[in-house]
Amino acid sequence: MTVLIIGGSGFLGSELVRQVTAAGCEAAATFATRPGGAGGVTWLPLDLRDPARVARVMADVAPSVVVNASSGLSDWAVTADGAVRVAQAAVGRGCRLVHVSSDAVFSGRHVHYDESCLPDPLTPYGAAKAAAETAVRLAPDAAVVRTSLIIGHGLSGHERKVRALAAGTGDGVLFTDDIRCPVHVEDLAAALWEVALSDLAGVLHLAGPDALSRHDLGVLIARRHGLDGTRLPAGRRADTSLPGALDVRLDSRATQERVRTRLRGAHEFLRGDGRAEFGAAAAAPA
Repeated sequence: MTVLIIGGSGFLGSELVRQVTAAGCEAAATFATRPGGAGGVTWLPLDLRDPARVARVMADVAPSVVVNASSGLSDWAVTADGAVRVAQAAVGRGCRLVHVSSDAVFSGRHVHYDESCLPDPLTPYGAAKAAAETAVRLAPDAAVVRTSLIIGHGLSGHERKVRALAAGTGDGVLFTDDIRCPVHVEDLAAALWEVALSDLAGVLHLAGPDALSRHDLGVLIARRHGLDGTRLPAGRRADTSLPGALDVRLDSRATQERVRTRLRGAHEFLRGDGRAEFGAAAAAPA
């Protein structure tokens, strides 16, 4: 089986590459600026704004499975139109497609969101992700997987920010009213790989069971790294002009009942002894 990971040099993409190659599958991965560090992988440059290049990569790799884990942020040409091009190419070649989406497609107006909830984004990024979802769902048997704040091994952007703030080398605050359901990158990648090998289709939710503010999550991260969480500056996003949802809690229970990979909560994978964070995800597919 040949697997193509779009955005393979990113945080989530790198973990997907690691797990796919560990499973003994042939893997190809794309990058926008520079390839990832994993060996045994065919690294391919890809600009999702270039339809001809998307088609060429798909033809050269001839994958059985495509996982789109790219992140073009609020760049519509990448995040929305690029996802459409990947979906079209995957359908044209008869590939299994798994598309990674985000809780940013929701406004937070309803707080709790299960897989049946329709997008109502507040930001350009959320709107681009919602548009991508609509296109991908037109592909037969494709899976759209929404997730939340991705954490793991101190490498995520949020973890790096927490360490800088705790050390007094960074600027900014951690919001007490900005609430998400963090997921460990290993768990998410394992669940995505399981979905890719299954016949699950439509909208799925893969987020952790613990709803935490960015500040509360920061305190857990600081403690995990032996830092003083009381030094983390707190603030309210509602008191700023920053756009975006406040309280968005993905309800992943329906999807969790359909996948074997257990999604741990942040309180578990950020325990101070490190055993939970660095242990293998339970029931990961072989």
